[in-house]
Amino acid sequence: MLAELSVENLLLIERARLRLSDGLNVLTGETGAGKTVLAHALDLLLGGRARPGIVRPGASETYVEGVFEVDPLSLEGIWALPVATAGKDAGDHARESPVDVVLARRVGSDGRTRAYVNGRSATVSQMRDLGAHLICFYGQHEHRKLTLATAQLEILDALCGPEQAARRRALGQTYAEVRTLEGRLAELRELSDARERELDLLEHELSEIDAARVDEHGHEQLLAARERLRRSDALRAAAGAGCEALAGDTPEAVSATEACARAAAGMDGVAGLDRRLDMLAERLHALVVEAEDLAGELRAYADCSDTGERLAGEDLSLEQLEERLAVIERLVRKHGGDVGHILQYAAGARARREQLLGADAALESIGHELGRARARLAEQADELSEARRAAAARLAEGVREQLAALAMDDASFEVVLSRHDPGPRGADAVDFVIAPNPGVPAAPLREIASGGELSRVMLAILSVANASSRATLVFDEVDAGIGGRTARAVGARLCELGRSRQLLCITHLAQIASLADRHFSIVKDTSASPASATVIELAEGEVEPELVRMLGADVDDAGARRHARELRKAA
Repeated sequence: MLAELSVENLLLIERARLRLSDGLNVLTGETGAGKTVLAHALDLLLGGRARPGIVRPGASETYVEGVFEVDPLSLEGIWALPVATAGKDAGDHARESPVDVVLARRVGSDGRTRAYVNGRSATVSQMRDLGAHLICFYGQHEHRKLTLATAQLEILDALCGPEQAARRRALGQTYAEVRTLEGRLAELRELSDARERELDLLEHELSEIDAARVDEHGHEQLLAARERLRRSDALRAAAGAGCEALAGDTPEAVSATEACARAAAGMDGVAGLDRRLDMLAERLHALVVEAEDLAGELRAYADCSDTGERLAGEDLSLEQLEERLAVIERLVRKHGGDVGHILQYAAGARARREQLLGADAALESIGHELGRARARLAEQADELSEARRAAAARLAEGVREQLAALAMDDASFEVVLSRHDPGPRGADAVDFVIAPNPGVPAAPLREIASGGELSRVMLAILSVANASSRATLVFDEVDAGIGGRTARAVGARLCELGRSRQLLCITHLAQIASLADRHFSIVKDTSASPASATVIELAEGEVEPELVRMLGADVDDAGARRHARELRKAA
């Protein structure tokens, strides 16, 4: 249960602390006094979004804290709670005894928030998950939410027990798998339709690239060879000039070879006299041999017998080189970038070709896999439906009993399930159908016009749906649109609920407030700047004047005081 709620600098409230009891706790006050401020405080503890401007003017932050007394076993697997460790018996006893769980939220004036669980930082998501097991909060317009099919389905599934949540998770995973496989199958079918055309194109492009024998190093060699052939005349001329200088092709010229030979011959006459000179003479003789050999190679290079289109040592003519390079340059323009891009494209084209060639096998494989997943989805949807049908009968019977206690004795209520194709929540559509009065055709809950009827139906549904939960129930003006005998019946039902669990009810009806086990009143002071609101716990002697105010009478109105006293006495 919620043992204590503390609020600091939240809108009108500068500071407030409510110590709540078991049973029915009520909060009352004039319209506009700030009752919904406390509802917003609870919403913050449940991980709700902090609205802009909630920090009281002049304050740096809003702080909200809730102290809950809980059974540790009820939160096993949700949050780790401390227990005694002084031996097994002490530990077992601690696990059976209530422990405190403290949720807190800070909201800065800059809008930044921080969440805490038992004094330790937590994420808002963690606070939301934990808070959902501690408080069931129903705001002013909650009855309108209950007209939505999704909300009705959630209520029905919650009544099925924790196993239903596991079934829904399993079905959700299978549904996601089915959707993924359906998407893949559609892609493969589309691929299959255009496969032959794309395969022909890929084969043509790859044959072009393979025929060009493209590689980056080879391309550089071809470019260098083309440059050599383009300047073949200059190369031959240079070789001829070198040969002439070495060998000498005219009688009047003295060649370098001949000059070296004469120098070597001149040293032969003094051979053996000086070791140093002998070594130089050897080098001269070697130089003569090397010069003669080099002159021969240069002459062969310059006098190669080709037509001039090919140099000695070249495999291709200039025309052949130009043709090969033209093919490569056309591929570069086609595929962009450079030779490296051509090679990248070729690698991708080969991978795509393999994918296309394997499309038929993949199509068949995924088709079988999808069939199995759909069968599993249908089986899981049937399990959900079976549990829902059983819970629908229990919910309908329980709600009819509750409506009878809420002055709707003749109302009929049914939970209608209809099937549709399996989706992420199963294959069921749920509709709460009601006929508030005899002779009126039954219609979906969303078509009921009366707010008072909706409020009572909501209370009836929530009474049944939360029967097994021990979470604190918080109602923010559940009594909207009702009064008189109906208000008294709603109050009696709330009082009955309060015998087995804690309730906090923000109300404007004296008939409900008179039944409270603990009564809080909020009063606004508009003379202060900024305006402020104060929350006080009413002593027994202060309850009657507050009930008089709620009845719309002056405090000295004897009839109103008598009525208030009778209401309180009847509680």
